[in-house]
Amino acid sequence: MPEFIDDATFGDYFREFEHTAWRLETRRSYASDVGGERYAQFLRGQDLGLAPSAWTANIEEQVAQGKRIERVRVLDEPPSDGQRFLLASAVNNIAAGEDIRHLWRADADKLGLPAEDFWLFDSRRALLLHFDEADEYLGAELIEAPPLIVRYCQLRDAAWHYALRREEFVDQVRSRV
Repeated sequence: MPEFIDDATFGDYFREFEHTAWRLETRRSYASDVGGERYAQFLRGQDLGLAPSAWTANIEEQVAQGKRIERVRVLDEPPSDGQRFLLASAVNNIAAGEDIRHLWRADADKLGLPAEDFWLFDSRRALLLHFDEADEYLGAELIEAPPLIVRYCQLRDAAWHYALRREEFVDQVRSRV
């Protein structure tokens, strides 16, 4: 079993990074989303609108300091309900200043991207996120070993190069329906 960081310190990583926080998201669903009211609204076909939160407030604060928060989400074809929810709700984080891009799973597989979720901070440390079979978050493992960080940087660069901005990806999703 990996050694997890204290969850009470998880948010510190998103305030204390110096330049970039970057995430790869590969899961088809996240239990934390499925249980929420916004997810229920989405399934009812309601517009999600913008929903200010502590997360979006932090994005705005970090971006105002000149920092970048970015992520690539890997989606199946067709996207799962959980992935469609993330695609719809991305406007909230994008409005706050986060740059979220998307990549088809088939393309991610061609690039050799792993089926793991992680945050990479300043190309120096990573948090590898662990989930169980029910998509429940188990904890985050701090990674600082240089060879592993180099690997995460290479994965970031490959994913970022091929990922599409939300608007362009949404057009592709619509054209394939």
